[in-house]
Amino acid sequence: MSDVTIVGLGAMGSTIAQLFIRHGLAATVWNRTPDKAAPLVAQGARLAPSASAAMLASPVVVMCVYDHAAAAAILAMDNVAPAVHGRLLIQLTTFSPKESRDAQAWAQRHGARYLAGAIQAAPSQMGQPGTPLLLSGPAADREAAAPLLKVLAGGIVDLGDPIGAAATMDLATLSYIYGASLGFLHGARIAESEGFDVARYGDIVAGISPSFGAFLKHEGHVIQSGDFTISESPLRISVEATQRLLDTARQSGIDTGFPAYAAGVFRRGHEAGLGGEEMAALVKVLR
Repeated sequence: MSDVTIVGLGAMGSTIAQLFIRHGLAATVWNRTPDKAAPLVAQGARLAPSASAAMLASPVVVMCVYDHAAAAAILAMDNVAPAVHGRLLIQLTTFSPKESRDAQAWAQRHGARYLAGAIQAAPSQMGQPGTPLLLSGPAADREAAAPLLKVLAGGIVDLGDPIGAAATMDLATLSYIYGASLGFLHGARIAESEGFDVARYGDIVAGISPSFGAFLKHEGHVIQSGDFTISESPLRISVEATQRLLDTARQSGIDTGFPAYAAGVFRRGHEAGLGGEEMAALVKVLR
């Protein structure tokens, strides 16, 4: 048997396989289009003739494919279900929390152990000391998988036993990332509309990001504590600020979708009587 099987050889899956090979591990690979395996085979990987053979080839199977539908289709292929018996299946495909729970139940029904992971890095960022990887599942399996996963990511975030935890935190952080990205792009249009250098704007954003990250960390603790007494930023300030964003967008002919949503939510917070509480109290409106 090989040390590890990698199922899925897209950009991330191929990178995962390369990292294992470079660390001296015997790797078996499989992909629905086998031509993608050629570079890895040239580096020493073994190409499995089928998905079921790939499962049988190693005690640990790492799956990283396009989405949940692709993963489900592979697991439904001929003889795959019996082949996973006794294996540790580490699912690095992006799943929802419910999909993770369903997948673990499927694995357990077929005698396999199961871990859920979420990679929060690009392929070029893999294998570094700080590469983040969210991980959840039974403690014994997390411990068993640690040596392999540290090859891929030095920044493993252990989220404990609940199998849906990795997917939950992946979605939560993506919400922050996409929200921040939309805000950044809207800010780029504000800069453009006033004739400012957008690259310089990007430099300024990079400079304020660490302090803003610390502020959001504080707000997270406020929400968890349930004590919304003003400690850093009153919500009423953000009501005025987001309205200015919306007014400026209208005056400058910039798309108003993003600031209209932000101003609307903060206005609802003010109308609910939250203006004299910490900014994080807006979560009450979202609830």
